[in-house]
Amino acid sequence: MTWLARVATVSRDNSANTMKIAVVIPCYRVHAHIIDVIGRIGPCVTSIYAVDDACPEKSGDLIAGTIRDPRVRVLRHEFNQGVGGAVMTGYRAALADGADIVVKIDGDGQMDPALVPRFVRPIAEGYADYTKGNRFFDVASVRPMPAVRLIGNAGLSFLSKLSTGYWDVFDPANGFTAIHRGVLAALPLEKISSRYFFESDMLFRLGTLRARVLDIPMRAVYGDEKSGLRVRHAAAEFGIKHLRNLSKRIFYNYFLRNFSFASIELILGILLLAFGFIFGGWKWIESASSGVTASAGTVMIAGVSIILGLQFLLAFLSFDMSSTPKDSVWRSLWLDPEQEDMSLLRMQDQEKAPGKL
Repeated sequence: MTWLARVATVSRDNSANTMKIAVVIPCYRVHAHIIDVIGRIGPCVTSIYAVDDACPEKSGDLIAGTIRDPRVRVLRHEFNQGVGGAVMTGYRAALADGADIVVKIDGDGQMDPALVPRFVRPIAEGYADYTKGNRFFDVASVRPMPAVRLIGNAGLSFLSKLSTGYWDVFDPANGFTAIHRGVLAALPLEKISSRYFFESDMLFRLGTLRARVLDIPMRAVYGDEKSGLRVRHAAAEFGIKHLRNLSKRIFYNYFLRNFSFASIELILGILLLAFGFIFGGWKWIESASSGVTASAGTVMIAGVSIILGLQFLLAFLSFDMSSTPKDSVWRSLWLDPEQEDMSLLRMQDQEKAPGKL
């Protein structure tokens, strides 16, 4: 049996029907919706972790006193840690309990729990390591979206593409996600942003693992839920953090882990562009102060440097966009020895079976 055939066999064996699926729900000011959200989670889910992030509405008490579903476990924070901090607490609990795929949904009713299988299936079948919702796939679902969110998501999506390297992913702030335990266990959860930036920071960390991320079309429901996100403050904070992650990604991927012609293109592009602007600006100031028109050669040097610099940067950008991870890596990061042994045994059985190539 070829390696490709063995991989296909493992993919079939690791179907959503045989994997433990956990759902993590951060709970903060979701008193009006959380019971309905949990009640709509289907039987394919084996465990549910509701994380009360020091909720002033006592969402954890409401869940514990109302829900009788044995799958539900309430986790509590003494102090508010932000939506990212709540999700990380749920992630750790799910990993400790042996979940294979961990889904994260919000408790405010914007996400339909019936979509959980749609997010799980690509991971279970080996096509992705991490799936996330995309509310912009269908034009009909975009129309009811508030204009501020529409414009904000477009800007954030572009910044996220730059800082994470996932050029084919949109709607980075979408919180409906699913991840394989092998990839989740390899992430430095303690370093991931604990506040509203955590979805984008997750993508950056996944990029350092070369994990395959897949967008899942979905519709969001906007009702009376309230967001604690301050747009002006978030815009400044997100911009700084995206710039930091972009710098880290470029250094990791093009200088620390690898050095290729794209690395040279980046260096030459920056140097030529900087030289063109500095030299041209200096000569322009010199010409303006002396009243003597700059020579054609001087203008040519500055202009050609800028044009070449832009060409090198565009070539680097093209290479970077084509380097988006296309293959899942959760098998190589799989940390469960027992599961690995079982997979190997299944491969051996398939190879010994009569009539198999």
